[in-house]
Order: sequence, then structure tokens, then C-alpha cells
Amino acid sequence: MLRLSDFEKAKCLMNCEVARLLEHKSEQYKQMSNDSNNHTSQVFEKSLQYVKRFRRFSNQDAVKQVREVLSRYQLAEYELALLGNLCPETLDEAISVIPTLKTKGRLTMDSIEKLVNDLSMIKKFE
Repeated sequence: MLRLSDFEKAKCLMNCEVARLLEHKSEQYKQMSNDSNNHTSQVFEKSLQYVKRFRRFSNQDAVKQVREVLSRYQLAEYELALLGNLCPETLDEAISVIPTLKTKGRLTMDSIEKLVNDLSMIKKFE
């Protein structure tokens, strides 16, 4: 299994979750600022634009559903975030982009395929 040292127990977020957090923070900055010239930092804005561009889900209900569905499987946090960000469309694609999914004894090929299908259904109905 992949070793992430200090980050092994860290909670990983999908791009869609980060986008939601940054959008909320951006709104807070706007409400707190009486000065219309007061802007957020360039790094903040670029980060927000990045996660908005690469998020796979924009509907908040879909984001919650993705996390709930993926949490049912025995996934490491980084695997969950990668699946939510990449949304592989086939079993082979999922295994090739996240090879740790086929670690012996954790998930069967059938469960990985079901996981991919579950993601596809959520994406389809978003």
C-alpha cells in the first residue's frame, strides 16, 4: 500500500468539496469587506478557479451522495478523493489510475466495478 507518512490519517477532500469551501470563504470575504477594492489574494482566486474547473460534481446533493457511496467501500481517504476527482468510467481505468484499489483482500473486481458504476450513475443524474 502507498505510504503517505504524516498524511496517512488526514482527511482528503475532493475538488468539488474544496470548491464549496472556497466559494463559502469567498462569500464571507465579500460580506466582511465594505471596501469594493478589497480583493482576495491571487493564490486564493487561482485555487478557487482550479477546483471549480476540475470538479466533477457541482450539485451539493451529488457531492454528499458521492462521499456516502464511496464511504461504503474499504477505501483509503486518498483513494476516495481520487475516485471522486477522476470518476473513472471502467474497471480497467479505475485500476490503472489507482492501482492500490486491487490490493489483495480489500476489494474484489466486482466491488470495484460496482463502485465505478455507482459513480457513473451519480454523475449521470447530477
